[in-house]
Amino acid sequence: MICADELGPVAPRTFPPAPGWSPDGHRIKDRLEYSRGTDKTWVYGALRIRDGAELTFCAPSRNSDGWIQLLQRIASANRRGPIVVITDNLSSHFSWRVRQWLLRHPRIRQVFIPVKACWLNLAEGWWRLLRRAAFAGQTFADATEIAYAVALATAQLNAHAQPWIWGRPSPQPRTLRRKFVYLL
Repeated sequence: MICADELGPVAPRTFPPAPGWSPDGHRIKDRLEYSRGTDKTWVYGALRIRDGAELTFCAPSRNSDGWIQLLQRIASANRRGPIVVITDNLSSHFSWRVRQWLLRHPRIRQVFIPVKACWLNLAEGWWRLLRRAAFAGQTFADATEIAYAVALATAQLNAHAQPWIWGRPSPQPRTLRRKFVYLL
């Protein structure tokens, strides 16, 4: 069973150097350099639940071609047996091109989570870990730096991968500091 999803768009942003303080003791604020352009990238990912391994790659847009490429990478990473891909109801996940591709690859079956229930997809929890490992406190000049950061963070997280379980672990039994013995 594999949970798959997209993260993005992730846009490269550069922050100008801090301008310092004004004479009256206030911080001088400078505007963030932001522009709408073709630099943004989308991160596609698939989390294999049984061992916690993640497969990621970056693409310039979120469309059916990127989703088919993710499905191809899932199929090549899992050579034997049927594959169940759990995903959300994005239109690119069940477009005509994706359905035709799935007909040619009967080993892969998509299961869609209910609308407005994104927490059922375990990939959402993995995205939180990836954002912290790859993007926290970083600035990127272009999409290639984002792709490098994603690949590096994925390799580091996969080195310590563990099986994913939906829900919280059961609480540990409390240890008593003293054991009282009542004598009659």
